[in-house]
Amino acid sequence: MRRHVIYGRYGATDTVNIPVRDDEMGTELKLYSGQNKLEHGIGTAIEDLHKMGLSPTTVGIDLLIFAAHVHAADTRISRDTESQDSWTREIRLVVPVSDTEAWDKARFTAQRALNFLTGDLWTLEFRPKPESMPAVIPATLPLQDAPFNEISLFSGGLDSLIGAIDMLEGGKVPLLVSHAGDGTTSSAQADCYNTLKEYYSGNQLNRLRLWMDMGGVEVDGSDHETTTRGRSFLFFATGIFAGTGINKAFTLKVPENGLIALNVPLDPMRLGSHSTRTTHPFYIARWNEMLNILGLPCKIVNPYWDKTKGEMVASCVNKELLKILAPRSLSCAAATKGRWQKIPAQHCGYCLPCLIRRAALEKGFGKNGDQTTYTMSSLSERVLDSTEAEGMQIRSFQYAIHRLNMRPQLSDALIHLSGSLSDETPERQVALGEVYERGLGEVENILKGVRTQAK
Repeated sequence: MRRHVIYGRYGATDTVNIPVRDDEMGTELKLYSGQNKLEHGIGTAIEDLHKMGLSPTTVGIDLLIFAAHVHAADTRISRDTESQDSWTREIRLVVPVSDTEAWDKARFTAQRALNFLTGDLWTLEFRPKPESMPAVIPATLPLQDAPFNEISLFSGGLDSLIGAIDMLEGGKVPLLVSHAGDGTTSSAQADCYNTLKEYYSGNQLNRLRLWMDMGGVEVDGSDHETTTRGRSFLFFATGIFAGTGINKAFTLKVPENGLIALNVPLDPMRLGSHSTRTTHPFYIARWNEMLNILGLPCKIVNPYWDKTKGEMVASCVNKELLKILAPRSLSCAAATKGRWQKIPAQHCGYCLPCLIRRAALEKGFGKNGDQTTYTMSSLSERVLDSTEAEGMQIRSFQYAIHRLNMRPQLSDALIHLSGSLSDETPERQVALGEVYERGLGEVENILKGVRTQAK
């Protein structure tokens, strides 16, 4: 086990001493290319926004720089070799920012958010950005009045697709914000976005696509990490970064069904950050607290917190368009897992997101309404091995459904297992318990007749 520090530098002239303790492994994150452009895709994102008539604020850029440090640490420090328990890493970040006083005030809240999100122990330090830094915001492109009145994350998944359709049908002009991700994810995003752009040709919607490239960033002696529990910190930061370019108060929408947002552990083996917390209410509340401390006139909202995925599908304002696009959206946790068997990238059909997706599309479109191609097209034609990937999540769902059916009153307690709901009113906590029950009920419907067994 080793402790780690990731520290950013703005080019060769940024020579300030960053103390690295004897028990730490230090890794430098190069932020500036020396050509008036920030590294890791940030400079390109600034230029892309500028072409849309948006100029992100200094704090918005600082936030994305901060997220780059988080992303570097999260993807380059292995849990297997760099933690005491094969999970919890100890990470210190030293981030150069434009206003250390403001960021120091937000430090504790940001640490709480990261600790909750990833299950690691984060220590944050902020230092002044070099005064000699040249301007990194393009000055040669004329800014114009941008048409956008909505900012929303657009992952290429079913929920964000529904969110975009609902906004567009409501006459909104959204700026959709994506992280490029792997090739399969990027393809789904592009396919869905291009179809929306064509279908709503009279709308001025646009998309910011950030590729946070960490090529060349290596932690000595550590393999890369693939759990990426911290990815939503990058996603939220990118959305806020883009929104600051509007130069007025805004809301960043994060479309996610309530069942996944809560992500209550299905069985006793998946407690804490072993279950993802990317849109959990506690995490979003810490982000809003941090944004308020930083003086940014914005907030993050999940407009579908009280809906199941099936209810999102059923209530989509344009279900005919959704039927066309749903098979092109991507929900699978690992769509490329079949490449060793020469199976093309597609939904596996049996991971947790796939099961919730299948249940949702059946509820929203009816029997045989789901046109998605699944590697496992039928869940019930044979007994599934609960010790292998094909049956693990199904068995966990069966356990959770049985537990709730035997004691329905447990939902009020179970929703607290994935994280604190202290920011939610009693009325919202009741609603969250109800969406958990209804969400499990949707999955129960597609698991009737499905058999699992440890082989």
